[in-house]
Amino acid sequence: MVDAFCGTWKLVSSENFDEYMKALGAGFATRQVGNVTKPTLIISNEGDKVVQKTQSTFKNTEISFKLGEEFDETTVDDRHCKSTVVLDGDQFVHVQKWDGKETTFVREIKDGKMVMVRLFTVQYILKTVLVRTSWTIATLTLLYS
Repeated sequence: MVDAFCGTWKLVSSENFDEYMKALGAGFATRQVGNVTKPTLIISNEGDKVVQKTQSTFKNTEISFKLGEEFDETTVDDRHCKSTVVLDGDQFVHVQKWDGKETTFVREIKDGKMVMVRLFTVQYILKTVLVRTSWTIATLTLLYS
């Protein structure tokens, strides 16, 4: 259920960021700025769509999507992807495809923290841990007749 992931999350740790971003093709300056940035991730459920906002001093992004449906995404490092997000059991799985390449983000809640593993190839794995700073209540639209 996506509600488990809804809320405001703050990055607290990251492993292998530089190697992962280099494998994706990110330039030196982007990697250096990204390595010291601690973004805030806000996930909300708005009707039949999930909204995901990433906010940092470097760049802000927002995507809105329906689970299981492909959508266009421009990433923080300016990749233009065809993306799909699904729930697979207790995992929130986000696949990005661009220029014949593919990366997968797998998010899970463990001990109250969101653990996100990003897989580009078996050689390049990035693990990040985020802590929830606030809860987001699902937005409901009520129609009166």
